[in-house]
Order: sequence, then structure tokens, then C-alpha cells
Amino acid sequence: MILESWYTNAMTNGPNLRELPRILLGVLFIVLTIIASLWILEPFLPALIWSTLVVVSTWPLMLAVQKRLWGKRSLAVVVMTTALLLVVIVPLALALLTIIEHSDDLGERLKTLAHASVPAPPGWVERVPIVGRKLAADWQAVAALGPDELQARVAPYAKDAGRWILGKAGGLAAFFLHLVLTLIISALLFAKGEVAAGGVRAFARRLTGARGEQSVTLAGQSIRAVALGVVVTAFVQALLGGIGLAFAGVPLAGLLTALMFVLAVAQIGAGPVLLIAVIWLYASGETTTATVFLVWSVFVGTIDNVIRPFLIKSGADLPLILIFAGVIGGLLAFGVVGLFIGPVVLAVAYTELSAWVSESS
Repeated sequence: MILESWYTNAMTNGPNLRELPRILLGVLFIVLTIIASLWILEPFLPALIWSTLVVVSTWPLMLAVQKRLWGKRSLAVVVMTTALLLVVIVPLALALLTIIEHSDDLGERLKTLAHASVPAPPGWVERVPIVGRKLAADWQAVAALGPDELQARVAPYAKDAGRWILGKAGGLAAFFLHLVLTLIISALLFAKGEVAAGGVRAFARRLTGARGEQSVTLAGQSIRAVALGVVVTAFVQALLGGIGLAFAGVPLAGLLTALMFVLAVAQIGAGPVLLIAVIWLYASGETTTATVFLVWSVFVGTIDNVIRPFLIKSGADLPLILIFAGVIGGLLAFGVVGLFIGPVVLAVAYTELSAWVSESS
């Protein structure tokens, strides 16, 4: 408003250089106020970001629940908050506690696996298309190692994993505090979602007009698409992999399932965990079980290539390569929350650039 007033006066009455310091000080005050506000809210920003992502992703579901509960928003908020607690918060907290609780067991299992002799790869491994020869060669190289040399190679990874887990455990209290804040803020956003969305749309409209409001709608669609494509796919992959681990009799199946979910969300996939389980089964002499589990692991490890594109494409009408670039780039730039921030930023930039090019042609 200050800049707009100065610009109007300048156009009507001519430039007034004596007003320039006041304008600059006004802009500086606004910038400092914004920075100070963000600094004060910094402890709450992670919970606010996650709450926004959760509420935007599940907003259509919340409206459907409200419709079934006689249009009562309060009842719908209670149901959605309870579902968030039972489906997301509690399983996530239990997964973290399970990983930390069994961190020593994981290290011991890795040492035990290192002491075991790895059998030579079956003949059919080399006949697997594309990757068969490379996989068989690497498998044969590992099988040729003695127990001491194998342990020497595995030990550094076990130590690094232990250090990482202990480092994360140091922030366990802060993690649970963020979970509680996420739950509380999510309940507030469920209750006043239209007000918050209206404020964001009004702000975007004030900045760039009608295209700004369209960008906000597109951002919401992108968040829902990524939530469906990434989180649901990771859940399905971890669930199927955990079922296979349980039936194969692999120890610490619950811990490994939690690890598979985390790796799948991080776009690494469940493959590393499943491969270690296959090697452990072959080393234990369970050849038949290991072969069946290997086939199941190939199915579980590749199913995300079918589920994820379908879910993402159904959630947002955007180029799939754009969404994937946003997911991977956002993950590398901002961590896990970048899975959602990356696609939103690229989607908005793509839409604005396309509209600008279309107008100029």
C-alpha cells in the first residue's frame, strides 16, 4: 500500500524525492516485521507445514465424513483428528520407537550375517534379463569372501547405522512434541479450513490476480497427488514386504517393515531391505523359502512403478515428469517435507510460465 500510494502520487504530482526515505523506511519496517514473525514462529513451522499438508491432502475425505455426520463440522473434526492419531501419529511414533529399541539387535544381526557363509548364487540368477549377469557376479564376489573379510566390510555400515539412530534418538522428545503440535494444528485447520483457504486465496489474488487463485488451487491438487502417489505407495510396499518377511520367518520383521516404509517414502524403495532378507535366507540354508521370497521381493520392489504414476496422475492433471522431478529434487533440497514442497513449487511455476507464454503469443 505504501509503494502503491507513492507510485500514484509520483504519477499525478510528479516525483517527490523527499518521500523516498519514508517509503524505504516503511518497506524496511515491513520486511523486518515479517522476518521477526517467522523467527518467532520458527519452532512451530515444521508442525504447521506438516499439518497443512495433511489437511489439504485429506480435505475431500473430511467433507465426505461431514456429509455423513448430518453436516456437523465438529463431529467431522473429531473423527478426522482421531483417524489422524490412529493412522499416522501412533504408527509413526511406534515405528520410530521400534527402530530405536532394536538398534542394538540390528547391529548384532548384521554381525551374525557377516559371520555366516554366503552360498554361491543359483544358476537361474544369471539368466534374469538385463541385470542377471551383474547380480550374479556381485553375488559370487560376496560369496567368495571369508567370514573375517565379510565382517570387516559390514562392520562400518553397522556402526554408521548405530550412530545415526542414536543421533535421531537424541531429538526424540522434540519429535514427539512436533507430532502433538501437528495433531493440534490439524484439528484447528479441519475446523476452520475454509477461512484459512480464503485468506490464502485472497493473498494470492492480491499479488497476481486471477492466476494467483488458480495457482493456490493447483498447489492443493499437487499436494493431494503426491500424498496419494508417494505415501500410499510406500504404505502398500511396506505392508506387502512385511507380510513376505513374516511368512518367510525373517527376524525383526516389524523393524524391517518400518525401515521399508521410511525408505519407500524417501524414494529409495524397499529393495535394500528385501535384498538383505533374501541373502540372509540363502545363508541360513532355506533355499526354497529364499527363492519364493526372492520372487515376492521382485514383485514388491517393482510394484511402485505401477501404483505411484497412476495415483499421481489421477490426483493432478500435470506432466508426470514434472511431478517426479519435484519429488526427487524437493527431497534432496528440503528433506522429507520436500516431497510435497518440490512438486508444488514446480507445478505453480509451470502453470504461471505457461499462462505467460500463452498471453504473449
